Order: sequence, then C-alpha cells, then structure tokens
Amino acid sequence: MSFVSEQEDRLSAAGVSTAQPGDYLALLKPRVMSLVVLTALAGMLIAPQPSHPVIGFAALLAIAVGAGASGALNMWYDADIDALMGRTSLRPIPAGRVLPGEALAFGLVLSALSVFTLGVLANWLSAALLAFTIFFYAVVYTMWLKRWTPQNIVIGGAAGAFPPVVGYAAVTGSVSLESLVLFAIIFVWTPPHFWALALVKSEDYARAGVPMMPNALGGDRTRLEILVYSLVLAPLGVAPWLMGFASWVYGLVAIAGGAAMIHYAVGVWRAREGEAARKACMSLFGASILYLFALFIELVVENGPAQALARLAQSIVS
Repeated sequence: MSFVSEQEDRLSAAGVSTAQPGDYLALLKPRVMSLVVLTALAGMLIAPQPSHPVIGFAALLAIAVGAGASGALNMWYDADIDALMGRTSLRPIPAGRVLPGEALAFGLVLSALSVFTLGVLANWLSAALLAFTIFFYAVVYTMWLKRWTPQNIVIGGAAGAFPPVVGYAAVTGSVSLESLVLFAIIFVWTPPHFWALALVKSEDYARAGVPMMPNALGGDRTRLEILVYSLVLAPLGVAPWLMGFASWVYGLVAIAGGAAMIHYAVGVWRAREGEAARKACMSLFGASILYLFALFIELVVENGPAQALARLAQSIVS
C-alpha cells in the first residue's frame, strides 16, 4: 500500500472526507444518466412543437441533474449492502472516500436545484414529474421495494421509465399517449435487462440480503419471466412506428432489435448451468443495452433539430 493510500485510510477512519471530484461524479451514476438524457431528449423531440433551444438545453440538463441526484441518494441509502457486493464495494461511500452525510446533502441539494430549475425555465408539471421520479427511485424503490420484494425491479423500473414523459412535459406542459408509450417500452425493457445481470450476480444479492428474483424465486422462474417480458417488449417496441410518430426506419430497427431480444432471451432460457449460462445472460444484458439505445437514438435522429425547425416554420406559415 502506498503512503498516499495509507493517509487516505487514516483520514477515512477518522471521519474525514477524502473525496475527489471523480467520486462525486460516480455518485451521479453517469452511465445511467446518459440513458436518462437520451430518453428525455427523445420525449422532448417528439413533441408537436419545438422548444426554444436554450430552454430545451437547460431543461434537459435539469432532468440529467435530477437523475444524478436520485443516484446519489440511492448510493447513500444502499451503502451498507453495496459494501457486501463485489460489483458495488468500490463505490465512493463503501470505499470510504465519501462520507454518508456528504452524499445525502449532495443528493438533496441537487434534487431541489434540478426541480426548481425545471419548474422556472420550463413548467411546473414537468418539475412535479421530475420530483416524483426522484422520490420514486430514492424512497419507493431504494428504501422500500428493493429490500422487500423480488418484484422490486419491476415496480421500481417505473423511475427509469419516466424521463421521456418528463421531457415531453417540459416542452408541452402536458402528457401524451406517445410519451406514455415510450414510458411503457422502458418499463417492460427493465426486467429482462436487469434480471440477466442478476442471474450472474445472484450470490452477491443473496449475501447482501436483497430479494432479487434469482435468489428469491429461483433461476428457472427468472428465466421464464425474462422470456415473457421479452416477448411483450418486441411488439411494444414497434408501437411508435405503428402509431405514426416514428418512421419505417425506426420500425425496422425495432423489429430487428425485438427479434434479437427474443433470440437472446431464448438463449438464457435454454442455458441453465455453468459458463454457457453466464455467457447467455451477459449476451442478453449487452444486447438489451444496445436495443434500447438504438430505439431512442433513432427517435432522436428522426426528430432532431432540423425536423424541429421545419415544424416550427410550418406552424408559422400556417
């Protein structure tokens, strides 16, 4: 161990923060935040009228900060179980680099700032939806569902599905069927995505006492539910094209992606033991990330700034 590491350990044991800027960035869960930004942007761009670019950017930033705030609050509350799991033991709080009180204050301040900013710059409906999203993730999911029921990720997945609804509301001041369809896609996508990883990490969850589906109800039940959710997700992903707010290109991406999700879910269903089972689960986990990013990137491309300006010009002329 280096001299610097020894000094950091002594300070941490004495209750003195050794946090670096990167530790606070880690509290925001930047990988999750990137998905929130993408899906919220898609929700903003499918709105019938474009947002002012500056207001739109500020609203998107507020949504991103709100998502990061929920991540910080989640890490604050879950520090005890994070310390018991190999996947999370090096996070800033269990590793001792950020004190729990600092993480709590950081999360609360960012939560208030993001909600207030979105309310002032956009509208208070979107701010209320953002506040509810933070509350749902930090309180309903993290403090209650996660440690109580193997359906935690199913119900709690609603928190991750709200960004396109918040984004749409930030532009229009309302909620539409189109934004709710995007919500439904993410909501149904979450269980097969997360349970694929949970099958691989089931011993971690069991050690931490978290009733995740594989260690609470067994691997066979989890594999069945992954397959069922994937079968529902595939046609649901095509809905934006069928409803007319996405192009045939999106439709092709959704059909191909949905078929891939079913293919990998069947692979998880068939592979029950050993390295083959682990590879099948990680293949589905990786494919699910690509699937969701592909759908929402296509929506953003189709409804990007050029299309938004064209709609604005058309509305002025008419």
